[in-house]
Amino acid sequence: MTTIADAFAAAYGRAPEGVWSAPGRVNLIGEHTDYNNGFVLPFAIDYRTQAAIARREDREIHLRSTFADGEVVASLDALDPATMDGWSAYVLGVAWAAADAGVSMEGAFGLDILIDSRVPVGAGLSSSAALECAAGVAFNDLWGWDLDKLAIARLGRVAENTAVGAPTGLLDQAASMLGKEDHVVFLDCLTEEARPVPLHLREEGLGILVMNSNVEHEHATGGYGDRFRSCERGAKELGVESLREVDRDGLERALEVLDAETLRRVRHVVTENERVLATVDTLEEHGPRALGPLLDASQESMRDDFEITVREIDLACEAAVAGGAIGARMTGGGFGGSSIALVPLDKADAIADAVRAALAQAGLREPTIFPVVPSEGARRDS
Repeated sequence: MTTIADAFAAAYGRAPEGVWSAPGRVNLIGEHTDYNNGFVLPFAIDYRTQAAIARREDREIHLRSTFADGEVVASLDALDPATMDGWSAYVLGVAWAAADAGVSMEGAFGLDILIDSRVPVGAGLSSSAALECAAGVAFNDLWGWDLDKLAIARLGRVAENTAVGAPTGLLDQAASMLGKEDHVVFLDCLTEEARPVPLHLREEGLGILVMNSNVEHEHATGGYGDRFRSCERGAKELGVESLREVDRDGLERALEVLDAETLRRVRHVVTENERVLATVDTLEEHGPRALGPLLDASQESMRDDFEITVREIDLACEAAVAGGAIGARMTGGGFGGSSIALVPLDKADAIADAVRAALAQAGLREPTIFPVVPSEGARRDS
């Protein structure tokens, strides 16, 4: 089996100095709350992006990947997000974000980089954050930035917002950096305080299935940006800095102030924040088998109030629950991508079969269904 170190040697004619990696993520609950300064509850998954790297004697980054032809070359002295595009923007954008934040690049040397990713692209599992965070931990080690994990996550978010142009919050990068085996990451996106919360999946005989609809989405354009702007509009019309400040009582006032569509968007964010907090309490007091109603309510809110699901997602969730799943919901930004189902391990195959059968009967495209395991965050592998 060819390793990324072998592939690097074939590409650059020498061995890499090291290999760094970062995982994709699944969001257990808390969708579109991050950029509203709310609460999220993601976890890192056992699908990772690797970066094999060796230093150069100049100040150029030479960037290649196993999934695209050609080489991207950029100078550390001329990094400009306006000129970055494609997948390389996720890597170069992190270096630019660090310099823009005041991290010294004076002693930085050039790098040869080869990227290999096992995180499914377009599935809503944040292959982008995995790429940013793998680059971030590598740069941090090689260039001696001495940044903590959350600081690296912030650089990844800035790269995605500015170099890529996707208006995302900190959820994806925080999960990729802070992941812990059999835990979710409870993140307060206002204070940026984070702590691991045990999932107890193994001892309860439970697992999580990802049900990829194979309907691809693109965050930098379309509906995601529309929802972002709708939330901004709702906050402004309610006279608050962010929707984090709106509670159930605030929704009563929103009935009088907001148009019907903006009201639905705001209601999703407010109730989703409540569901995240309730999920943390439920995990700590009752365990994962009690999460079903919260997961299902989140799915309904994304479907009806935020309107970010597609028929393939809705039917997969319905079929999974009917087939014996504890709960199911869309995960990620929406407009395609994936849903997740919390399932008893002894029923996982039957539930997956039921979902495939339901979509086939409806004449919809076949989903790709696979298990994910809550795993460790970004690290140096070798």
